[in-house]
Amino acid sequence: MWERVAPLLPPAPERRHRYPGRRRVPDRAALAGVMYVLRTGVAWRDVPAGSVGCSGVTAWRRLRDWTEAGVWPRLHAALLSDLRRAELLDLVDCAVDGSHVRALKRGAQVGPSPVDRARPGSKHHLIVDRHGVPLAATLTGGNRHDVTQLLPLLDAVPPVRGLRGRPRRKPRRLYADRGYDFDKYRRLLWKRGIKPMIARRGVAHGSGLGKVRWVVERAFAWLHQFKRLRIRYERRTDIHQGLLELACSLICLRRLVSATYA
Repeated sequence: MWERVAPLLPPAPERRHRYPGRRRVPDRAALAGVMYVLRTGVAWRDVPAGSVGCSGVTAWRRLRDWTEAGVWPRLHAALLSDLRRAELLDLVDCAVDGSHVRALKRGAQVGPSPVDRARPGSKHHLIVDRHGVPLAATLTGGNRHDVTQLLPLLDAVPPVRGLRGRPRRKPRRLYADRGYDFDKYRRLLWKRGIKPMIARRGVAHGSGLGKVRWVVERAFAWLHQFKRLRIRYERRTDIHQGLLELACSLICLRRLVSATYA
């Protein structure tokens, strides 16, 4: 991961010659601190500086700076291009869904969750390819309907390069559950050249769409293995979004590495 992230990081500020103060913590140690919090879910103040290499406060500040510099979207786009170059990405069939998470400290993009007795919560919206590789993820309040984020999710998919020709940004078919069953959005998908494969409300189960759509549920399970994403602790939306995009990049990297050494 460090080899992928290092070229995307903004340059470090020059050290003063007079009264230089304490030396700057290396970016690699700060990245290790960010990933430690993402994986274990501990509070920033509880990061073991002795074993990780930096304090939690330093890791949070570096995460803030890198998020504001747009490091994580560029990292995710680069890994998606590598997956397509290795023929490990299938953009023909994609699936979309949303998942609720509790928000303990409130903040922006927080609302009363309809599935958690109106407690404050947020929602992760995710679009994945045929194999469950995350293509884009967005964050909204817990009271937002899934279908309202259908088009923003499609717009958030980066241009995926890796092969000759124009970069790909949209699937041919999009699979979704009954929560997306609205004729208005079906027409909007057709207008974009995407065939909607959406389950109908009021129809008995057995349509067969679940044979393709289940990969998005597995992708949410992968994301929530990163304990910092199970519950939203960050008040700042951009910080939580940055952690979400970093987790998506780690999932992409795992698939790339596992296929390389298979």
